[in-house]
Amino acid sequence: MTTNLVIMADTHLPKRAKVLPAELWQAVDAADVVIHAGDWVEAALLDELDERSKRLIACFGNNDGPEFHDRLPLIAEAGIEGLRLAVIHETGAKQGREARMDEQFPGLDVLVFGHSHIPWDTTTPNGLRLLNPGSPTDRRRQPHCTYMTASVDGGKLTVQLHRL
Repeated sequence: MTTNLVIMADTHLPKRAKVLPAELWQAVDAADVVIHAGDWVEAALLDELDERSKRLIACFGNNDGPEFHDRLPLIAEAGIEGLRLAVIHETGAKQGREARMDEQFPGLDVLVFGHSHIPWDTTTPNGLRLLNPGSPTDRRRQPHCTYMTASVDGGKLTVQLHRL
C-alpha cells in the first residue's frame, strides 16, 4: 500500500498571501496525509486543513499564537507505514544540523521542519532524513515558493519538491 503525503510549512496566512495556491489545495485534497511544520499565523488555515485532510500531522511555529499552542504540539510524532516521523518548526542553524538532529531525535526515520523557508533534503550520518518543504507563500531569498509531496511504500520514502 502506498501512502501519499503533502508537506508544507511557513504558510504565514494571511500575512504573506491571502490563500494557499490552487495547486497546493489540489495536492491536499488528493493526499492521504498532510504535514504542516508551523508558522500558520492565523487559525483559519488550520481549521480548513483539518477539515479537508484525511489525516493532518502538524505543529506550531514561532509566529503562532496561543490558539495554536492549545491545539497543536511543539513536536508532532506519527507513524506512517512503519516510518517513524516527527514534525517540528525550528532546528537551529544549518551548520551542524545533521549532528544535532541525530542527537535530539534518535530512533526517528524522518524529521520535517520549517522556519527557514529554504527547501532542505538531507540524510544524517545515523540515517535520519531531514526535510524542509520551504514555503508555498513566502520565498524569501529563494527563486520560487515551494512545497513537497512524498510517498511511503513499504517503509520507503520518495520525496519530490514542487515549485510554485
